[in-house]
Amino acid sequence: MQIGASSAMTTADTKAQQRADAKALKDLMRPVAASLTIGRILAVASAILAVVPYIALVHIGDVLLAAAGTGTAVDGDEVRRWIRILVTTFAVRLGIYLVALLITHFADIRFGHHVRERMVERMARVPLAWFTATNSGRVRKALQDDIGTVHHLIAHQPVDGTNAVVMPLALMVYAFIVDWRLGLLAIATLPLYIAAMSISMRGMGEKTVEMDQRLSTVSARMVEFVTGISVVKAFGRVGRAHRAYQESADEFQDFYYDWVRPLIRVSGLGMSLLAVPLVLLINIGGGAWLVHRGSVTAADVLATSLIALLIPYGIETLMNAMWSKQMAGASAGRIVALLNTPVLPDDGAAQTPESHEVVFDDVSYAYGSQTALALDGVGFTLREGTVTALVGPSGSGKSTIATLLARFDDPQSGSITIGGVPVSRVRDLYSHVGFVLQDPQLLGISIRDNITLGRPDATDEQIRHAARAARVLDEIEALPAGFDTVYGSDTGLSGGQAQRIAIARALLVDAPILILDEATALTDPESQHQIQQALSELARGRTVLLIGHRPEVIKGVHQIVLIESGRVVATGTHESLSDEPGYARLWQSAGAAIDARGDRR
Repeated sequence: MQIGASSAMTTADTKAQQRADAKALKDLMRPVAASLTIGRILAVASAILAVVPYIALVHIGDVLLAAAGTGTAVDGDEVRRWIRILVTTFAVRLGIYLVALLITHFADIRFGHHVRERMVERMARVPLAWFTATNSGRVRKALQDDIGTVHHLIAHQPVDGTNAVVMPLALMVYAFIVDWRLGLLAIATLPLYIAAMSISMRGMGEKTVEMDQRLSTVSARMVEFVTGISVVKAFGRVGRAHRAYQESADEFQDFYYDWVRPLIRVSGLGMSLLAVPLVLLINIGGGAWLVHRGSVTAADVLATSLIALLIPYGIETLMNAMWSKQMAGASAGRIVALLNTPVLPDDGAAQTPESHEVVFDDVSYAYGSQTALALDGVGFTLREGTVTALVGPSGSGKSTIATLLARFDDPQSGSITIGGVPVSRVRDLYSHVGFVLQDPQLLGISIRDNITLGRPDATDEQIRHAARAARVLDEIEALPAGFDTVYGSDTGLSGGQAQRIAIARALLVDAPILILDEATALTDPESQHQIQQALSELARGRTVLLIGHRPEVIKGVHQIVLIESGRVVATGTHESLSDEPGYARLWQSAGAAIDARGDRR
């Protein structure tokens, strides 16, 4: 379902969406269905017991009125007996109600844990490219907001919703048993209320779906604004970025106002029909007339009047439960959509490569549902223990090639193999393939934990050795908390320092194949020199795929692959490609002329 596409949705589309959401909700709640059924059964018992206090009240009233009418002493034993019944029933009913809530709340805890566990497991198996293409607001909404919405449906609605239906029905039945005329007085305004609310509920399904979509848009814009605030501030575009969020919020406000405004009058009329003064006027007035005629007792009127006051509460609770279920259905639909996100296929039994030669064989790839190919028939070989540089203009497909080797996604055709084994079958792929990207991708945890992310069992000496080889040990130890410094909160690290910590992480994993995606592109010259030294240490003895534009780095590699528009244009060494026009243009764009020896002129 596309965010913002609500205006194009027909009634049939909305109903189909609601049916899909209802099915998704049912499937999602299946693991806790038994617990919820037990909660509902206990709620029914609790609701039926709610009638007993009113029976006791009538009997106590009759005893007191009889004594007052005859001038005799009150039958204390009878009054005490009914008081004991009333108190005992109230205590038992409260106990049953609390046990029911306890059961449904434990079910909700299990449900939340189960769904989050499934989500994390699923997210770990989807292509990493999916995270680039998917709005982060959508994932956050599903993990936090949507699970929270379903919480009320599991923890409260089975008990409170059942109570809201059964208790008013049981009380109304008792009111009719006392006297059918008192029963009619108790529900006198209900038909008009139901008619008013039916009018206000027209189109509720379609509007709820649209509201949910618009809220998702607002959430997405808010996340985009907050996560990108540093960039937009740097380029003086705070106002523009905030306007995108503000416009979506204003659109939601206008939609909600236009929807709710005409309903306020109708729903206000409906609620006024259940107002306490009107209900008491009808029941006490009508009841007084029946008492005057001798048809009922004052105790009967008191009991049914109290019942009449409780009926609106039950109806209001029921309406809230219906609303919650509709919202939870939409939330369940989004949760299930994430849980059904396509994962990278398992191509069979895992194998361990016997060598670390990498072969791209006629690889073609397109992003998402796009028809235009980002890579078209790419083929080349990374010999074991050699360094291969991918060069080409921006957008030519270099980083796409690197991400496919790391299996961020699978190609539409062709194959990528390591030692003759397709990357989709390589056992523990990331123990064979390591990478250092432009963005070091450090987490908000300690530097020690960042370095040991791929090898949590590493010793302190191994961690220090990796940091030393990455040329960052002295700087880490100079921090107040050393390796226990939390990245991003305890102290600031420069881009070069963060990049060298990422290199230390890759060194510790000690993967025999290494992807370097312009690892020095965003750093200052001094940091570039230190990073280059660390990368030289990291690359020693490994099969390396290097992406970069720096001539002094490129000219010393074993093989250069020139990429243009997703195709391999030429392959060779610096000397053999010196006459290739596309290669010469890259050197000229870097501010250097080229000769056959690879020297700047």
